[in-house]
Amino acid sequence: MASTTRATQALTAAKAAFTVHHYDYDPSAERIGMQAAEALGEAPHRVLKTLMALVDGKPVCVVVPSDKEVSMKKLSAAFGGKKAEMMPPADAERVTGYHVGGISPFGQKRQVPTAIEEVALAEDLVYINGGQRGLQVRLNPTDAQRVLKAVAAPLIA
Repeated sequence: MASTTRATQALTAAKAAFTVHHYDYDPSAERIGMQAAEALGEAPHRVLKTLMALVDGKPVCVVVPSDKEVSMKKLSAAFGGKKAEMMPPADAERVTGYHVGGISPFGQKRQVPTAIEEVALAEDLVYINGGQRGLQVRLNPTDAQRVLKAVAAPLIA
C-alpha cells in the first residue's frame, strides 16, 4: 500500500507534522471508523471519521470522533444553514475523488467547507483518514483544523 496520497501531499505542502499508519481495512465492517480504531489499538474518540454531507444542498465535510454520530441540527447550525443531510456515497466519491472507506478531508478533489468536532481539539494527537482504505495519518488536531481551514463546532448528537 502506498504511503503517499493526495491527502499526505496536501499535509506536506501545508507543513503539517504527521505520521502515516497502515491497518488492515475490513470492507465488511459495520462502522469503518470504529474498525480503524480497533485495528490501530486506539481509543475511538481519537480516531476521527470523515463524513460528507449537504447543508442547504451544498457539499460540506465533517470530521468527528468515530464513536459518535453527527447531529444534523448542529451541523446545519455550524454552517449557518437550515437543513443538513448525509451525502449519498456515490456523490461523496465524486466530490472528494476518494473511495468510501478512504475519504480524507485533506487533498479532496474540490475543497469544500469543513467542520471539526470541537471536543477533538482537546486531544494531543488524532488519527484521520489519509486518503486510502487502511491508511490513517496521526497529527495534532489543531494542525488539522488549520490545514482544512475548518470551523470548530459542537457537531455530535
